[in-house]
Amino acid sequence: MTAYRTKYLFSALVVISYMLSVLPASAQLLASVRYKLNLLPDTSAHSIIDDSYSSKLLAGVSNKPVIDKANAVFETDLESELDTHAGRKKVLSYLKELSANNTGESNYNQAKVKSYYKLANVFAKLHLYPLAMKCFFKAMVSKKVGSDLIPAAPDSVIADTTGRQLHLNSGLLAINANDDSVFVNTPVQLKDKKEKKSKSITYNRILNTFNDGKKAAAYALLFHVKQPKPGKPTVFVRANTGHTFITLIKYNADSSSVSVSFGFYPKKDNIFSATPWEPETSGTFKNDEAHKWDEVMGKFITERRFKRILKLTRLYDGLEYHLSKNNCTDFALQAASYAGFGVTNSKGSWPLGQGNNPGTTGQSIIAGGIYDNDKADLFIDFDENLK
Repeated sequence: MTAYRTKYLFSALVVISYMLSVLPASAQLLASVRYKLNLLPDTSAHSIIDDSYSSKLLAGVSNKPVIDKANAVFETDLESELDTHAGRKKVLSYLKELSANNTGESNYNQAKVKSYYKLANVFAKLHLYPLAMKCFFKAMVSKKVGSDLIPAAPDSVIADTTGRQLHLNSGLLAINANDDSVFVNTPVQLKDKKEKKSKSITYNRILNTFNDGKKAAAYALLFHVKQPKPGKPTVFVRANTGHTFITLIKYNADSSSVSVSFGFYPKKDNIFSATPWEPETSGTFKNDEAHKWDEVMGKFITERRFKRILKLTRLYDGLEYHLSKNNCTDFALQAASYAGFGVTNSKGSWPLGQGNNPGTTGQSIIAGGIYDNDKADLFIDFDENLK
């Protein structure tokens, strides 16, 4: 037996022995200590960061309902309308009707905001992220009557050259024929199905997606987490450690949009790569457009922040992956921090290692453990049953 094989067999025996001694104690601890949740009553109706969001939103706005009883029933059964072409057309028609008179702050009320959030949540679950963020945009309200301004504080490191306001033109983010072709004419499934395996994607492919020669109208970033055990701060379940990834969106002035969902992965140099006994290995990006998630956060960002995140992606291109120090969650958290938001508790431990991980990060989102440097609105979605 070679010294090479002896080394890894010995390492494996050490790790297995450690796991057998530690895991029972960890299970006993989890059984005796309840995970404390600190959630707002309705995360889909207001910002977790700003508790006064609802009162600001409704200040000086008429309480006259804009959602009638028929539409309320439709919203309850919304997801059942997605299996057929006619049903999807009905959903888009409802969204267009909801947006038809949305020309100023006076048209907003709580019912309408909840309706937009409901639609945003559904589209996000369908991985139609540009359309989801459009609905989220509709749910946000500027306090400056007659404008389309969304608060966006300067970068914490260097002053943002775009100023203290992120200008978004609601006309350019309107629901249009492009959305029809993407949503109505494309088969949609919300029910669980076998997940497609993420394939490798290069930095140049990511960059070229946004170099489409079109003038940008807006940018957005989404932060996704797939926990090993949904709704639990479990770091791993057997070989499943979960995944954290991001989506970048560029909205164009011609009402089109382009987006890429991707994450940082280990490239297996050998059977022990990216494991506790050999945590470092080559790194690579993979296209996560079909990857499932349990929690998601999203935000509109300035062009400068968007370019900083692309620069970060370039720096990660070819970078070494490290299970404890430079993993998928580390990359996604750093990208989110460049967008001005993040998670307050993302670290956990495992045999022979510790660091940021999807299990702890996702649970922190559920518990409201997030921050936003801009004190603006974040799109947040997760299954309420995970509370």
